[in-house]
Amino acid sequence: MTEPATGAVDATILDASEPDERTEPAWGAVVSLALGVFGLVTAEFLPASLLTRLAQDLGVSEGAAGQAVTATAVVGAIAAPTMAIVTKRLDRRLVMWILSVLLIVSNLVAAFASSLTMLLLARVVLGVALGGFWSMSAAMALRLVPMRLMPRAMSIILTGVSVATVTAAPVGAYVGDIWGWRTAFMIAAVVGGLALLVQLATLPSLPPTAVASFRTLAEVLKRPMIRIALLVVLLVASGQFAGFTYVRPFLETVPAMPIETISLVLLAYGIGGFFGNFAGAFLAERNLKMAVGLAPLLIALSAAALLVLGASPITAAVAVTAWGFAFGAVPVGLQTWLVRAAPDQAESAGGLMVATFQVAIALGAVVGGLLVDHAGVATAFAYSGVATLLAALVAFLMGPKQAAE
Repeated sequence: MTEPATGAVDATILDASEPDERTEPAWGAVVSLALGVFGLVTAEFLPASLLTRLAQDLGVSEGAAGQAVTATAVVGAIAAPTMAIVTKRLDRRLVMWILSVLLIVSNLVAAFASSLTMLLLARVVLGVALGGFWSMSAAMALRLVPMRLMPRAMSIILTGVSVATVTAAPVGAYVGDIWGWRTAFMIAAVVGGLALLVQLATLPSLPPTAVASFRTLAEVLKRPMIRIALLVVLLVASGQFAGFTYVRPFLETVPAMPIETISLVLLAYGIGGFFGNFAGAFLAERNLKMAVGLAPLLIALSAAALLVLGASPITAAVAVTAWGFAFGAVPVGLQTWLVRAAPDQAESAGGLMVATFQVAIALGAVVGGLLVDHAGVATAFAYSGVATLLAALVAFLMGPKQAAE
């Protein structure tokens, strides 16, 4: 049994502290996790596309209604590292079923919300489901497929993110305009129900292999490769959200694109992310260091292209599409890196990654906002390029050396 890099693991770890090494991948179960992720990300994105009508109906300002997004992110950041601890004695299959039920409940409560308080309660429940699901998905994948197929499994799971990113906002806006914002949440509840049914049919029993605690979180954080991976997560995510959050005002002012063209460019960004996810898995199976290094490097180059050549509509469109492709490849490599660095505590490692990602989103939004307000939108892209370039350098110089162990 492989010993962790920093000494003894929690004494309560069971004999099965190594991840399952299955000879036959449980692809049906992996697909069920992808459906769960699709449902979660769809629900997460809905308020942004429904904000105006939602705020009017509840009698609150758009800024107040926007806190529905903040509530989900904050609770998700707390739930991610603690979910494995709270559910330490439960079969992981049961935990995923519970999280999917919380997704359904959240959407139903939102659909019938009569006040902002009720809506925020629904989003808090979603935050628990979102943080828990994300923190445990990689650890689940590790037990459903052999280690060598881990990048492929994560790519399938993250396809749910790519599809939701492309479809959730426009479909939500369309449904909200035709049938009302409550109908959009009802449809999201149905999507969650379908995901739960597939999970009930496909997920095998997965007893906990280790009893997580705050001590194990601290021990995992002491491992050098975990700290390096989390640094890369912090740099990539803060750079992404500091810059790309302001891509629309950039496209409106620098290449001066009309709104119809901007919509097409953003669609190209989403489609690029869809294919980048699969490209990231393909590369991670063969050379994990290149996978985790090339993706942020491409984001940095895209930001630089927008800064230097962004006045050209064609160049700007290509750069934004490349940015989407690169960011789509980021999660597969990073999730695989973290699971390989702590295979005996994959759930704790996943929780730390999700929490770090949420902190980085907040950091990037704050830094980007300050830069845009005080020095112009170009400075936000400059920060994005520097942060992601640093992430690429850290990955190339200190990152993982093999695609599989």
